Amino acid sequence: MKKRILGKTNIEVSYIGMGVLPIGPNQLCLTLEEGSEVVRYALEKGINFFDTAQYYKTYPYIAQALKGTNYEAVISSKSLAASYDEMNSAIEECRKSLNRDVIDIFLMHEIRTGDFEGRAAAWDALNDAKAKGLIKAIGVSTHNVDVTEDMAYCRECDVVFPLINYAGLGIRKGAAAGTPEEMLAAMHKCHKAGKGVYAMKVFGGGNLTVDYQNALEFVTCRDYIDSLMIGFGKKGEIDDAIAYVEGRMASDYNPDTSKKRLIIEQANCEGCGRCKAMCQSEAIFYNLNGLAEIDQSKCLTCGYCAPVCPSRSIIFY
Repeated sequence: MKKRILGKTNIEVSYIGMGVLPIGPNQLCLTLEEGSEVVRYALEKGINFFDTAQYYKTYPYIAQALKGTNYEAVISSKSLAASYDEMNSAIEECRKSLNRDVIDIFLMHEIRTGDFEGRAAAWDALNDAKAKGLIKAIGVSTHNVDVTEDMAYCRECDVVFPLINYAGLGIRKGAAAGTPEEMLAAMHKCHKAGKGVYAMKVFGGGNLTVDYQNALEFVTCRDYIDSLMIGFGKKGEIDDAIAYVEGRMASDYNPDTSKKRLIIEQANCEGCGRCKAMCQSEAIFYNLNGLAEIDQSKCLTCGYCAPVCPSRSIIFY
């Protein structure tokens, strides 16, 4: 697996990274043994870059996969914390859970338009932790074009983790939808400013997997994107991504994703609106019965809505 340096960080990562969200409780809910086995398989195949988050509750899988091995994994985590103390707590939770003195990368999670200023205290905590040597690099994850562009001018920001895919699924610009072209321009600007740039949701949360190779080609042809973070839940998905980047994939290949989707069980839904408020893609709406329902054409299958549901009505399968 080829490797690249993230911007000016001197952190070397595999071109394909593993997003661990799918193996955790928000999506596939694999057992610790099953999930850690997928992570270990990625390591064995040359992937050294892993994306996780406090919100994902997937630290145990990574820790178990690395236990007793000599693999040197680069971990990128993130938190939705808004205050200084909350971010400090998130950093310590990550260090303790992964049994690491230093976390390679820690991000402000899912920054939307106006959020950066509102979570300034959390950003201060990240800067202080970096100054203390507890974190090597800091930055943001975002679905927003304007936030990505702003990070090009943020001196303290080392890395940026934006959403990008050819269909524009999930891309935002302020309160409106953004375009792939706008996001690519913002990512390029970050790259020229010396930021490490790695991409999320190149398959639009699974919706574009039916056009697998075109989805990958859209991002792999951009030399200003240092790494692609792809959510893997199965060993075969890892094999597919590696086969593509190594040029070994048959030209007509597409994986079967016909059964992958999120649904809301109507019998259990309370219509509280928490999932709707959490969904940045605006894929959740109220139906005629006043209950939440998912527009599959907009859903990124990120699973962020599932944990906030008080009745556990949101199911991924």
